Amino acid sequence: MNLLLDLLFPKKCVGCGKFDTHFCQDCVSNILQADLVCPSCEKLAIGGQTHPICKKRFGLDGLWSLGIYRGSLREAIKQLKYSRVQGLAETLVDILVEYWAKYQPFVLEQIKRNRGEGWVVIPVPLHWWRANNRGFNQSSLFGQMLSKKLGLDYCDSLKRIRYTSSQVGLKRGDRKNNVRDAFSLNTKYSIHNTNVLLIDDVWTTGSTLKECCYALKRAGAKKVWALTLAK
Repeated sequence: MNLLLDLLFPKKCVGCGKFDTHFCQDCVSNILQADLVCPSCEKLAIGGQTHPICKKRFGLDGLWSLGIYRGSLREAIKQLKYSRVQGLAETLVDILVEYWAKYQPFVLEQIKRNRGEGWVVIPVPLHWWRANNRGFNQSSLFGQMLSKKLGLDYCDSLKRIRYTSSQVGLKRGDRKNNVRDAFSLNTKYSIHNTNVLLIDDVWTTGSTLKECCYALKRAGAKKVWALTLAK
């Protein structure tokens, strides 16, 4: 079946168009790394940790992104999100894990400290109408694959309780208002005293991730780190 699909719809690099791969090694090496910043003030921060002075009771504890949202990485995310090239999700997870293994980011050190115990991977949810229209949630797909690679638990404990307009094109203040009180916790899951890797594809202003974090910490989450493919 996979051979037939490859013949009918051959893999092609999102960056240069080379066949037989979704993302060739040359284009992977051209991903521009983003400076790690505090998710609150967005100024440089060691390991992407929230600055002590910026910490809030229901705020994010850190932010880590694979690269800058441009070039081949932007095209890969767009192909995954809008063209349903789901094979890209596994490729991007492999790139992220390879990077973590090589550079050992601070958030990985925190996870390894307790051998992953107490950590759970949770994706930013889509509204059910948008999920049905698109056919899948790219953050959920990415989160499931990443959790398996890291040996962490995964759950869809967050839910979007009202439909929101697309954040694309909105100004910072409008983005924040657009997602205010848009998320809640599924009552069948308990995240009390857990640490969360909160997964989304792109960090722009962080409004959606911050609102999700607010809901998670109100429900008892201990630490919440945002993890995105790009910023």
